[in-house]
Amino acid sequence: SLCALFPLLLLSLSFLPRFLPHCSLTNDAEEDFIPTGDTPIDSYPNWLKFHIGINRYELYSRYNPVIEALLQDLVTQRISSVAMKSGGTQLKLILTFQNYGQALFKPMKQTRDQETPPDFFYFSDYERHNAEIAAFHLDRILDFRRVPPVAGRLVNMTREIRDVTRDKKLWRTFFISPANNVCFYGECSYYCSTEHALCGKPDQIEGSLAAFLPDLALAKRKTWRNPWRRSYHKRKKAEWEVDADFCEEVKQTAPYHSGSRLLDVMDMTIFDFLMGNMDRHHYETFEKFGNNSFIIHLDNGRGFGKHSHDELSILVPLTQCCRIKQSTYLRLQLLAREEYKLSEVVRESLLKDKLSPVLIEPHLRAMDRRLRIILNSVSDCIEKEGYSNVIGNDTDDNINSIPTER
Repeated sequence: SLCALFPLLLLSLSFLPRFLPHCSLTNDAEEDFIPTGDTPIDSYPNWLKFHIGINRYELYSRYNPVIEALLQDLVTQRISSVAMKSGGTQLKLILTFQNYGQALFKPMKQTRDQETPPDFFYFSDYERHNAEIAAFHLDRILDFRRVPPVAGRLVNMTREIRDVTRDKKLWRTFFISPANNVCFYGECSYYCSTEHALCGKPDQIEGSLAAFLPDLALAKRKTWRNPWRRSYHKRKKAEWEVDADFCEEVKQTAPYHSGSRLLDVMDMTIFDFLMGNMDRHHYETFEKFGNNSFIIHLDNGRGFGKHSHDELSILVPLTQCCRIKQSTYLRLQLLAREEYKLSEVVRESLLKDKLSPVLIEPHLRAMDRRLRIILNSVSDCIEKEGYSNVIGNDTDDNINSIPTER
């Protein structure tokens, strides 16, 4: 797990002296810190416990109590500083808490019942805060655990953003609207102008807070181009859209020619189709774990934009490759049963969030409908290719029983 990097992490947090006595900062491999029952791990903040629990199979284990505690922190921790995140097309803020944890804040841009306008291209769609929240819950229900913890929070724009930021570019964009509400717009490529300002009521605004992953200096991540990336052009089509045998080329290319990466892309495809997310141009993995590691499901804000339309092109990787993990297939079959209906499970899970209701009913019903489409596609593949050629057996070894790689 990433706890092998723990000494470096603590060194980078030298302003937290209460943690330092419990960790060796030497280069001796035998003295590297590995959490044991003797270490006062309860004294570490929840974001740090989350970081050291990451392993090659998942961001967090199925029954990890730290995740619920971390979700609570995201909602209740005092915000000590705010800065704009560089890059990206839309405004995002980096919030730092009093316990030195950090989160990515995406403010509310659309109401729950607004759908993506039909004439919008996928690359100019709004990023929705409630989509980020719902994506975390859906990912956990699908038993992937590849989305960092996300919680909804009502933020005071005056006290918790404007008054604590040292970012002058951000601070200068605050103003009072004609309706006497506090507004700001920041700096970004799209929708950062007075006309697209984010306004509170009068200074309260909803947003999603996604827990940060470990610093890149400590846990490097590799960015991969999604083979089924869209063209991001108004007229051009991507190769996979015009070549029905595109998957055969992908299967012969590293890292998809061996290991679990192709099946992981199928998981990501299913995840995106259930949300209606067309914006998966790249994905990331942790370098430390090499090519045989899970895909991190980051940046899900363009999901849940249209409940009245199922974008079948999102499912093309699955229909072209006709491959799916057995564990994923079994989970989908379970969630299609009336007693474990996907929409009901997601609805119940989202009730825990402070901004509940996170999704309106049509989005929940759309997931049930899309789940049936996925299962029908897999059935068609099995009929055409045979069960053993479609279903990838990943259930023989229980990864929860395999010792975590340090």
